[in-house]
Amino acid sequence: MTQDPPVAASSSPSDGPPPTGAGGGTAGATDQTGAAGRTRRGRGSGKKRRLRFHVMLPGCWGALVLACLSFTPSLLPRGGVLQGLICGISAAIGYGLGVVAAFVWRAFADRDARTPSRRSWLVLLVCAVVLFGLAFGLGQYWQHRIRGLMGVTDYSALATVACPFVAAVVFYLLLMAGRGLRRLYHGAARLLGRWIGPRAARVVGWVLVVGVAWSVVSGLLLGGFVNAANEAFSVRDTQTPEGVHQPTSALRSGGPGSLVPWDSLGRQGRAFTGSGPTAQQIGGFTHRAAQEPVRAYAGLSTAEDTETRAERAVADLRRAGGFERENLLVTTTTGSGWVDPAAVDSFEYLGNGDTATVAMQYSYLPSWLSYLVDQSKAREAGRELFDAAYDVWSKLPQDERPRLFVAGESLGSFGGETAFSGEYDLRNRTAGTLFAGPPNFNTLFREFSDHRDAGSPEIEPVYKEGRTVRFTEDPATGITPADRAWDGTRVLYLMHPSDPIVWWSPALALSEPNWIGEAPGGDVLEEMVWMPFVTFWQVTADLPFSTGVPDGHGHTYKAAYVDGWNAVMRPEGFTAQDLDRLRGIVGPPQD
Repeated sequence: MTQDPPVAASSSPSDGPPPTGAGGGTAGATDQTGAAGRTRRGRGSGKKRRLRFHVMLPGCWGALVLACLSFTPSLLPRGGVLQGLICGISAAIGYGLGVVAAFVWRAFADRDARTPSRRSWLVLLVCAVVLFGLAFGLGQYWQHRIRGLMGVTDYSALATVACPFVAAVVFYLLLMAGRGLRRLYHGAARLLGRWIGPRAARVVGWVLVVGVAWSVVSGLLLGGFVNAANEAFSVRDTQTPEGVHQPTSALRSGGPGSLVPWDSLGRQGRAFTGSGPTAQQIGGFTHRAAQEPVRAYAGLSTAEDTETRAERAVADLRRAGGFERENLLVTTTTGSGWVDPAAVDSFEYLGNGDTATVAMQYSYLPSWLSYLVDQSKAREAGRELFDAAYDVWSKLPQDERPRLFVAGESLGSFGGETAFSGEYDLRNRTAGTLFAGPPNFNTLFREFSDHRDAGSPEIEPVYKEGRTVRFTEDPATGITPADRAWDGTRVLYLMHPSDPIVWWSPALALSEPNWIGEAPGGDVLEEMVWMPFVTFWQVTADLPFSTGVPDGHGHTYKAAYVDGWNAVMRPEGFTAQDLDRLRGIVGPPQD
């Protein structure tokens, strides 16, 4: 491999005066031997005292290229610290790729590593200053434009200045971690070489190091982090949000006569049943006599297992008269048990209060974290809850059944999908479905999107000419295809072009998705391009901040629920002005 310029060796102390004896030749020989010994010791000492932090020229070029490319825009606006994190990770990946590329090239060229000249390092330094400065400036320009598209006004000049320093620290830490693994590999190979051949020792050594590293990251670090987060959020789950009180209505779980105790609902369950529009508020909007909506819920403390928890929630729904309403909604929560108030409030307003909603909690973790680690729990919760509700609903006389709807946002849409096998199942067993911000790994979402009609873009696909399933980023401006009939059950997906939850996938690291190669959505810059590794880390970094942007962008869908439910439920008597007024009513805080 390419070596760094040699570091000057430090001189070794004298071993003392030469011994006296007969013959100058002996003394001369002794002096020469001592000088040679000192030279050898000096070289050894210099090698030991070699600078700990040294880099290779090809790796530095790779780091520079990927660091500059990391400033290209992604889906959401990025602050300086976050940009520094992405830049540091990209630079570390680029450094590794540069070192590997140089090693492969030398192998094919059959030549040894050469020490780079001072001129080579000087060229790198000049290019680094010019290219990084240009990339940094363009990055700030692109971020300014993204903030303008989304109406984001927050900006920190201090964080922007800190970006290069954060990147340098992240790059250094990752580089040291990589070199630590390399030293571990060499140690393992030397140890194994005592019992097996050198080639086998190197291969087994790599396998052991990779296995240990993966175990530490996935088991100890990730597992420990998830366990700590679970403990922390389980304590938070015992609290009640400010302004929320135990319901005095028998139509709510946790209220009088409820089969689910108030204390077992969890924080988000208490927020769900202890809030929402009243009959008077709904009537004030519809100008008709309205009913008090039914809301049933079961928290993690309500029952030990998912199946029993689902049965308890549905039993409380039935007790409260939920199956006697005109409209029944089964919604799968996100992470900590949160249900977007805008989704349920819109459903209740447009249903004039003649509605019932049932949901249940399956995790303590917040949405973004449960999105990464609680997928199996969401799948089980969505299937068990719908099956429990459908079991009761299907046994009712046909003329007494309420219209059965399904909804879910983010991981809730993933859980909601698992109760169905496909388009026909959704159409035959529901009156309508509304999913918002579906994760890219949703089974049905991927099936509908991957098999979309030819010519339709991935950000707004058309499936089977839109006969049952349709997609839109803003239902207020229209749902494609507008020239096709949409009869019977309607299944609608809401997804913003700038929502990283919808577009994030591990495949981003090595393959370009269609949604980047096609024309971008209205809130995504045309300058966004796909780059190996870089785009993956950019979109990954967008995930925790997907709800920190104004409504209508990223992972916020409050106003879209009004027009989305209006399209799916098809209520009568509401004008465009009524819908516009309702958009101003629904908009409580998000998870």
